[in-house]
Amino acid sequence: MKQESTLLNLEVSDGTRLAYRLRQAAPEAPVIALVHSLGMDHRFWDPVALSLGSSATLLTIDARGHGRSGLGQTPITAQRMADDLAEVLDHLGISSAIVGGASMGGCIALQFAGSHPQRTLGLALMNTTAWYGPTAPKDWEDRALNAQAKGLASMVEFQKTRWFSDSFRANHPQIVQATIDTFVANDLQGYMAACRLLGGFDSRPVLTKVRIPSLLLVGEEDYATPVAMTQAMHEGIAGSRMEVILGARHLTPLEVPDRVGAALIDLCSKVLR
Repeated sequence: MKQESTLLNLEVSDGTRLAYRLRQAAPEAPVIALVHSLGMDHRFWDPVALSLGSSATLLTIDARGHGRSGLGQTPITAQRMADDLAEVLDHLGISSAIVGGASMGGCIALQFAGSHPQRTLGLALMNTTAWYGPTAPKDWEDRALNAQAKGLASMVEFQKTRWFSDSFRANHPQIVQATIDTFVANDLQGYMAACRLLGGFDSRPVLTKVRIPSLLLVGEEDYATPVAMTQAMHEGIAGSRMEVILGARHLTPLEVPDRVGAALIDLCSKVLR
């Protein structure tokens, strides 16, 4: 059985405190480290953890500026967030892991693979992209300023239709509401900083350097990071496996956690060969 743990925290090198949770499986089990989507926290992965069972030791963190992790004084960049994950792994004595994430978390996972290749055994990129396109800096700045002017609650109606399919919203109102509650509880400055991170994010040069088993998942109806963005990563990462999940939208780890968990278990099997 997987051993559950409470939420812990660590002060990283720039003095910021980061929250994390470690679900420990058997010593010989692979380690998966996952980073959540923008506006979420470590609980984003709870349904996937249930699906994984004892197949892997699972590390989930509250990304800088999210959940119970501090924002700190260091500018938020993908590199800083990737280094945050590396420092948590160091603290736990984990030399290498399968690293993954959804949306913003996928950007961080891709950055981690580029910056810490010797520590990345496998890569799981879910509903994410290596680059949001030429208008991204303005698009994400506009989103940050809109949040500042109107508050996060004003964005809920727009966000939830992007997060989840129509049928999921109708059939799982409690999950939808819990996701909304997490989103509106965000630290505004942390949210704005993360928006600006994504506006400037461009890890396209990393793609051709990835030489590890890589899983790419995307919802068929994902309007935030459309299938074409995943296709571009798939073409850039040699030997990657791409899966389009029919009927799903942006937050597939919440909408179809069993599919995500099964895909992660399959990725583990490829890493352990």
